[in-house]
Amino acid sequence: MALSSKMRFAGKAPAKAEQRFVTLRDLPDVQIKLHNNARARRYGLRVSRSGGAVTLTIPARGTEKDALEFALAHQDWLREAVARLPPVTRIRYGASILYEGTEVQLVPGQGRLPVQEGQMLFVPGPEDRMARKLESFLRHHARRRLQVATEQYAAQIGQSFSAITLRDTRSRWGSCSSKGALSYSWRLIMAPPEVLDYVAAHEVAHLVEMNHSPAFWAIVEKLRPDWRAERRWLRDEGGRLHATHFRD
Repeated sequence: MALSSKMRFAGKAPAKAEQRFVTLRDLPDVQIKLHNNARARRYGLRVSRSGGAVTLTIPARGTEKDALEFALAHQDWLREAVARLPPVTRIRYGASILYEGTEVQLVPGQGRLPVQEGQMLFVPGPEDRMARKLESFLRHHARRRLQVATEQYAAQIGQSFSAITLRDTRSRWGSCSSKGALSYSWRLIMAPPEVLDYVAAHEVAHLVEMNHSPAFWAIVEKLRPDWRAERRWLRDEGGRLHATHFRD
């Protein structure tokens, strides 16, 4: 068959399930994750817009052989979908990243902390440590901005929240638990400030409505009248935030 198979394990703990990956002959640089889904009724091929992960779903009665045949039959679609993904940016001096919606160039800096000046972000220290230092800088500013925005919107609708946590999530930009704990992607600090504010308002609205009903969107509308444009930015440009790799 016109493909090569690769396998690897996720994590070091023995309790972790094995993750299986394959590559197609004509797309050797694209790793396809095999995912068995007992609820699926058919084979499916999906390219994540946030991160570019490719998943091949195998239904309950499906076989890996038939799944691979399905992938081969749709490799033209897969090639086009992967080509539309934003290019990967690795943290190096001279590279450019988004910071609060502005594209800034990473250049060597002095002192202890990164400093932005116009369209340059000065990052001190050796290049092999700058990714970790830059990520810490972005997380710090994301927490500060999201704390302020969350408190502001919660106060506007007379609600309180129990906690804020930051994660590097791929499937969602924020979440709200039934206990009032809010979680955000720290990568939102790379988006325009109004987009970060929209996500904060969105999650605060869930403190009242744990759904996406008209009542929920009415609260979002009250907090962020321009939420549609801000949501659209995330849909169209959010992939760029995940395409910035802080770890090789």
